[in-house]
Amino acid sequence: MMLQEGIDRSISNELFQESKNYFPGGVNSPVRAFKSVGGTPLFIKKGDGAYIWDEDGNKFIDFCCSWGPLILGHNDPDVFHSIVETLKNGSSFGAPTRKENELASFILERIPFIDKLRFVSSGTEAVMSAIRLARGYTGKNKIVKFDGCYHGHVDALLVNAGSGLATFGTSSSAGVPETFAQETLVLPLNDLDTLKTCFEAYSGDIACVIIEPIPANNGLLLQDNSFLNGLRALCTEFNILLIFDEVISGFRVAFGGATELYGIYPDIVTYGKIIGGGLPVGAYGAKKEIMQFVSPDGPVYQAGTLSGNPVAMAAGLEQLKKCSEQGFYIELANKTTEFIEGINSFCAENNFPLELVSIGSIFWFSFNGKKRILSSSQIDPDMTYFNKLHNYLLNQGVYLGPSGYEVGFISSKHDKKMIEFAAQKIIEGIKELF
Repeated sequence: MMLQEGIDRSISNELFQESKNYFPGGVNSPVRAFKSVGGTPLFIKKGDGAYIWDEDGNKFIDFCCSWGPLILGHNDPDVFHSIVETLKNGSSFGAPTRKENELASFILERIPFIDKLRFVSSGTEAVMSAIRLARGYTGKNKIVKFDGCYHGHVDALLVNAGSGLATFGTSSSAGVPETFAQETLVLPLNDLDTLKTCFEAYSGDIACVIIEPIPANNGLLLQDNSFLNGLRALCTEFNILLIFDEVISGFRVAFGGATELYGIYPDIVTYGKIIGGGLPVGAYGAKKEIMQFVSPDGPVYQAGTLSGNPVAMAAGLEQLKKCSEQGFYIELANKTTEFIEGINSFCAENNFPLELVSIGSIFWFSFNGKKRILSSSQIDPDMTYFNKLHNYLLNQGVYLGPSGYEVGFISSKHDKKMIEFAAQKIIEGIKELF
């Protein structure tokens, strides 16, 4: 592939070489190291609207949006003002504040299938707490997850599929004891027969099933509604709690996430990303009879010094106010459709094996032609095409997350001109690629 002359990354490169002295791999989260796509990671200096600038002064249209939470783009003036005004009174107290009540009330009034929630500091923490709550509520130990769904770096969920369709998982990270992994059953997505077989064999031991209703951490693996409805029905039949991990999809595809979009209701739900307005936050919620098991009301212990941090609460509330406005999600979905349609038409006309898959304002580059990808095992692990396209787009001022397995996001600040520019650059890159 013929690449354009590369952008200057000299300052980012210097910072990366320095950072290797401080952090494993030079980063504080693995994907940031650019190992998947090659080259030096960009050190970002600032963001505004739908743009980011790196330390070398290069400007990019940002389709990563901090991996999803910046649904209003960078540095939204109302969110910014709310953060600054809250900071004037202090940044953290380790005690209750009015802001927690305000954000919780705003969410619960608009999401009728949960009665109470608990704020935490990350999506991983929300999932970890939800699993513990499910075990404490049911008195059972085993959990079921699906191959291709990611739920944060929780020990019991960092597992691969075992040697069979309904077998115990095996550790996928050093430091996770096999005994932990063996409390987790890993099943294929979109396979109700295997799910039912598993439930029939282990229902007396299974506390919960956890799933991303819109799996978006390992490609965008859009499931059939019949599968999600069947999953809900089987969990009810076998008295097993259903957890929806909506850390990405919550408040992104609709205010009430995939739950609202599909009309399928879990027993416990986890949130993150958007409810912090760009600051660290997570939450889990359920009906009263389940949430009353959480300490101090019940025996399931969970705590956090920064849980309900007032600055994060203020940012989240201001962001969610805008998300709740009529037509907000329709407009975002329309932008996303407009963005991908031209690219997909071009690929189809030229018989190129690439299609952008989307739902709401989430999209993913699927280098599998028109083949619908329902599970991670169907994804071609050779990411050469994406890696070359990623490099080309960086040189054209378009920033995507540095991994072909990751999804992209569109914010309210991506306007028609930006979308058309980015789509054209993608088409130009695809021409060179193929």
